[in-house]
Amino acid sequence: MSATIGLFYGSSTCYTEMAAEKIRDQLDALLGAGSVALHNVIDTPLSAMADYRYLIAGIPTWDYGELQEDWETRWDEFDTLQLSHCRAAVFGLGDQIGYPEWFQDALGYLWTRLQQSGATLAGEWPNSGYTFTGSQALTADQRAFVGLALDDENQFEQSDDKIAAWCRQLIAEFGLAG
Repeated sequence: MSATIGLFYGSSTCYTEMAAEKIRDQLDALLGAGSVALHNVIDTPLSAMADYRYLIAGIPTWDYGELQEDWETRWDEFDTLQLSHCRAAVFGLGDQIGYPEWFQDALGYLWTRLQQSGATLAGEWPNSGYTFTGSQALTADQRAFVGLALDDENQFEQSDDKIAAWCRQLIAEFGLAG
């Protein structure tokens, strides 16, 4: 079976990679094995995103709202991407206690770049249950994050349940439910 969803991520400390693998495993369990193809952006050019109708992209926020270095090396590739045929969703990892002013900022930057590339975005996530003072990843009405927000530093025990719920949400929003 050819993968239906391309999941692209960058990971310096393996936590974003582990979250990507959990998302893949959840979606494969719900949609069938082989439904999701994982792509580490250090090894895969962003032009490969155009090969998919459904995309998921994952990024951690570093320090004071900075991009993860693998994404940063590919960031300019977004300028040539045409993803108007794609439905996309984003997830991010951040530290709401250590960096409350910049919580999930990179998630918002990634969402913006996908939107600028023409993708139709899905997967908003409620911002209740988090403690932070600022974020570039909030929706216009400030009531949700633009994608799944994970904090494995402070809320690791919640991540699996959030991932499972978000995957079910994405299946419905992508129109992949049977």
